[in-house]
Amino acid sequence: MLDVHYITLALVPGIGRARLELLLARFETAKGVLEAPHAELCDVHGIGPAAATAIASASPAFGERVAARMDAMGGAVLLPGDERFPARLRDIPDAPMLLFAIGRLELLDRETVAIVGSRMHTRYGAEACRFFATGAVRAGIVVASGMARGLDAVAHRAALDTGGGTVGVLGNGLGVIYPSANRRLYQDVARDGCLLTEFPPGERPNAGSFPRRNRLISGLAAATLVIEAREKSGTLLTVDAALQQGREVLAVPGPITSPLSIGCNRLIQNGAKAALGLRDLLEEYGRTDYEPAVSLANDMSDAERTMLDALALGLEHVDDIAAHLQWPVSDALAALTSLEIRGVVTQEPGRTFRRAAASAAL
Repeated sequence: MLDVHYITLALVPGIGRARLELLLARFETAKGVLEAPHAELCDVHGIGPAAATAIASASPAFGERVAARMDAMGGAVLLPGDERFPARLRDIPDAPMLLFAIGRLELLDRETVAIVGSRMHTRYGAEACRFFATGAVRAGIVVASGMARGLDAVAHRAALDTGGGTVGVLGNGLGVIYPSANRRLYQDVARDGCLLTEFPPGERPNAGSFPRRNRLISGLAAATLVIEAREKSGTLLTVDAALQQGREVLAVPGPITSPLSIGCNRLIQNGAKAALGLRDLLEEYGRTDYEPAVSLANDMSDAERTMLDALALGLEHVDDIAAHLQWPVSDALAALTSLEIRGVVTQEPGRTFRRAAASAAL
């Protein structure tokens, strides 16, 4: 049964984890804290008169209303003692005091990659995002991101379209769809993935809620992959959180002339692992022997089928393939990337490509 006293106490403005732990150490239970005299609350180190007044004014009826609202939404309140509380979030710096979730809660303890990037992005960034999200899902890895416009939305949608799991971490309470353009995505993730937040249902976002959200995105994952980011992008706050948590950071390199790649290129320059292909990501999960599933769908384009025929001739380097087909290199890369996402083609270092082993006889 949910501890409505704990829910109430954890949601008192300004309490925070450090104060919560001090209060529980002194009064043993959340109920004991809420029933403590004002003077005794003030005696606790770090609890001044204002905080003591806020605690003394809090009513467990508030916690009951929060729990009832989550129940009505078909969601769950996750307290630290709940076995469904994500194990990877228990010990991160500034660990959440409680969580609110809706959807497939089992995704919260699956192997996860955080895929993040700019709200404004290039076509290259979107293609790279879809490529890595699709490949991760096909390898059985959950994709986590922040439900924002841009590359967050691309990552979630690619994971859903591939039939895999995705976790959307919100900077607001459940029931609030922000940005409003993501209404359909919100509904789809709530149904087929999982939405997670530490903000109570109905709470609107504010400027400080998104940096707090970022530490949960990286905390859920063994590795954080940055697709595109400006030099001073807010996306890099997720990288900072990942590094503080001891998580791995990967970045997709981009053109030195693109402002949206400066952040990623700087990360690589400063020691982040360059994500040059799916293998670089899967190595972080011990999937060194993973072979993508092969799909020769009926909806393959003429360009994709022509590319497969060229690869069957033994051509490997993209320049040689483009010259043989008399195509622009950009068109050849587009067809090869599409086939790689399907799992029919694998990319090797140096812009060389081969048909996947399982498709060699097809």
